[in-house]
Amino acid sequence: MTTPRIAIVGGGPAGLMCARVLQGHDIQATVYDADAAVDARDPGGTLDLHADSGQIALEDAGLMDAFRALARVEGQAKSRRDQHGTVLAEFIPDEGDEAAPEIDRAQLRTMLYEHLRPGTVAWGHKLLDVTQIEGGAHRLEFANGASAEADLVIGADGAWSVVRRLLTDAVPQYLGVSFLDARFDDVDTRHPEIAAIVGDGHMFSNDSDGRAVIVQRNSNGVVRGYVAFRAELDWYVTAGVDVTDRAAVRSYLLREFSEWSALMRPLITDNDSDYVLRNFWALPAPLTWNHVPGVTLIGDAAHLMAPFGGHGTNLALLDGVELAHAIKKEHSLDAAITRYETTMFPRSGELAVSSNTALTQFFATTSPDAPHLPPDHAQEHKNYQSRAAEYRRRQTAADRS
Repeated sequence: MTTPRIAIVGGGPAGLMCARVLQGHDIQATVYDADAAVDARDPGGTLDLHADSGQIALEDAGLMDAFRALARVEGQAKSRRDQHGTVLAEFIPDEGDEAAPEIDRAQLRTMLYEHLRPGTVAWGHKLLDVTQIEGGAHRLEFANGASAEADLVIGADGAWSVVRRLLTDAVPQYLGVSFLDARFDDVDTRHPEIAAIVGDGHMFSNDSDGRAVIVQRNSNGVVRGYVAFRAELDWYVTAGVDVTDRAAVRSYLLREFSEWSALMRPLITDNDSDYVLRNFWALPAPLTWNHVPGVTLIGDAAHLMAPFGGHGTNLALLDGVELAHAIKKEHSLDAAITRYETTMFPRSGELAVSSNTALTQFFATTSPDAPHLPPDHAQEHKNYQSRAAEYRRRQTAADRS
């Protein structure tokens, strides 16, 4: 196969990882991203990289040492409380348990970017349209007036992917849950009560009316809190709340969470940042499409799902690695796309369904006598490790065949 012109649309984990592994095969790709720079926006809080997916990708890309230098193994700790602050369940990882260490999203993105060849990412390139042209290639048109042509277009452009339109009419659907992202700074000194509640990792709390608070320890003394509730997409319009007015949002939340205890309310009201409105969206699952020459999707563009289970970024990293390897191994781009999609479809479909179901269950209105039980995190970690071993066995067998 002659050296193809490859355009990766999206400089998130999926796109950057794909470019990294392609470069390891001496195949160059250009990554186009709408952001002005790698650190131009806040990409969100923390995430856990699983042994059976995200860590396999990092190891394959030669980035495990860089990851371990940033990762927080202690961040795997989790606890569950009710709305009164009573501890319902706790998980403390065993010594040597590295099944799902935490890393800040911004740190992961920067790490991936810094391990690419200079000039790989074209920042400030927001894709407006992509069309097929003569010879089977595609032409990309960007908002800054630039254009490019590619033999392979890889859509790594997230939830609202422009590239996806070439493959399917599927669009993300609102899952009926809204949440407000808030940040607590220098938490151990300024917010010791919150530091005590969140511990080294995550704390989850929900009530029987579909309301929840999820707080996560990030690096550098930061805790990110997510105040979540079932609501219509435009709930703030109906409620007459200006989401850019911190005091107005706090007043609304105090009314909505009025039955939560004084111990738990600081998680809702004592944030140092403004509230950032975010909503839960997901693509129909399982999602597949018919093969289109010269185009495929990785990451959220292919399988946007609810964040319950933490599979999104992990799958995105593995997608990027597997597609890059397929491009190297196969005799044509079409064969590479088929090889990649044949594996990606069933894997992502299964996890998307389970993640979306987990969100629905967590925010379901239940009686106090029938709470949604927390997952068995110890078993979950064992499953990550066993699936990682099985993945490597399959890869070794495939390489030998």
